[in-house]
Amino acid sequence: MRIAVAGGGPGGLFFATLIRRADPTAEVTVFERNRADDTFGFGVVFSDRALAGIHEADPVLREALTEHGRHWDDIEVRLKGDRIRCGGNGMAAVARPTLLALMQARARDVGAQLHFSADVTLDDLRGYDLVVAADGASSTIRDQVDSTLGTSVETATAKFIWFGTDYLFDGLTFVHERNPDGVFAVHGYPISADVSTFIVETDERSWRRAGLDEFDVRKPPGPSDLISKQYLEKLFADQIEGHQLLVNNSRWANFRTRRTRRWHTMAPRPVVLLGDAVHTAHFSVGSGTKMAMEDAVALSRALAADPADLEAALAAYERAAQPSVAKIQDSARPSLAWWEHFGRYYEHFEPWQFAYHFLSRSISDGRLGRRAPTFIDSTHRCWLERYGVEPLQTPLNAVGWTSPVRVVELDTGPDGPRAVTGPGPPLALTDSAPVDRPWGARLPAPQAEAGLPAAYTRLAKLAGDQPAVVAVFGGTALTRTLLCEQVRMEHGIPALLVEETLDTDLAVTAVLSGRADLIGAPKTGPGE
Repeated sequence: MRIAVAGGGPGGLFFATLIRRADPTAEVTVFERNRADDTFGFGVVFSDRALAGIHEADPVLREALTEHGRHWDDIEVRLKGDRIRCGGNGMAAVARPTLLALMQARARDVGAQLHFSADVTLDDLRGYDLVVAADGASSTIRDQVDSTLGTSVETATAKFIWFGTDYLFDGLTFVHERNPDGVFAVHGYPISADVSTFIVETDERSWRRAGLDEFDVRKPPGPSDLISKQYLEKLFADQIEGHQLLVNNSRWANFRTRRTRRWHTMAPRPVVLLGDAVHTAHFSVGSGTKMAMEDAVALSRALAADPADLEAALAAYERAAQPSVAKIQDSARPSLAWWEHFGRYYEHFEPWQFAYHFLSRSISDGRLGRRAPTFIDSTHRCWLERYGVEPLQTPLNAVGWTSPVRVVELDTGPDGPRAVTGPGPPLALTDSAPVDRPWGARLPAPQAEAGLPAAYTRLAKLAGDQPAVVAVFGGTALTRTLLCEQVRMEHGIPALLVEETLDTDLAVTAVLSGRADLIGAPKTGPGE
């Protein structure tokens, strides 16, 4: 079989290595648009839990991380003068140029041919039995067959820019600073003995207010935004002890999440996609390179298992790889949403609750506690120092109505919740304010984030009638959470998060993190 791989990043190189090892008779040629020593970005990071399958397939990544990388266990959150650490997060990172050089050598060692400065299209690859599109988020090959794949792309509202720094972080560190322009945040982590990755995020309003929109992003890749470099070096000077930021095609962008229903096509010729060419997940979950390399494992195994039936092999690849990617993308969406709203959280929360809100964005209190018991114990102590009892046993005092605890029982109907029935005083939940008695407003959440602006408009109208609480129901877990946060953070009204069934662990997480004030579910009993 003659295989052309478009893209010489970690996914493409790993696939070339694995397929040559599985089938030494295969002719594998990698075409990379950049030069061999070009690279954009600084480091790649992996969680310990993500590495087992990749290590089993081939030792090149393990050797790169062991000999050249950095490993850590703690995540640190810095804001408002505090530094809060959370253990149990084993991770490792390595400089991207180092990893690529080792992977290039490994691919050559097993007999793959590598061509650099070769920006290829499908027309350039006639005569190959299979084209593997591993050419990244701006894939040329994908764009030529995209109409057959069922692709959707969502663009985040937050702005980000990627630097390095000669300041060495201890491990994965999230730094937050506020100045008159707004709130800016850093994802920082070490990638070698003397360099760290330094990714900055902010909202568009802060970005424009700071004058960071002056760089012409229409320029071809290469030139970096030096105005932003100087601005951010000054803003984060204390956090990086006066060290400098390092540039490498450093320019602002908005993250784009790509989802694709079909990862291969047989027309006009057999093409299969892997990595960022077919799917992306926000870099805050650290899975981009991992997903690409896992795709390479799944694709090479599928081709080796059924070399006589190419279409069946590509279908098997999709079945093997898509569930893991979907799971990562589902967990990445709440994480990305957090970064779209972190300025609000910075203003609203004390450092301990901010850190907990951040670290629980895709994981529950119980799961986080098993991973990092010291951090969870400290967070619960902070709540106890303020309220005297654990989160779900804490009374709530609203305008004209009180609840002795944070979990309440609901009377519900086909159209949603109708009333809070206990354990405290009953409270009607209606669509408009009754006369001369406390009430709770009902607010349905949309099925997609595109419906949130209309829901925010309705909420503003309801808030004007001074409900004791706003009960948010329906929609998705994310849209319900974002609406609850809008209720309590923007309008100062207690938010009642309505769930179909009570999950105590998730209830603790929602209340302790400040995502909601109350959790409600229908009353159930024996035989119900």
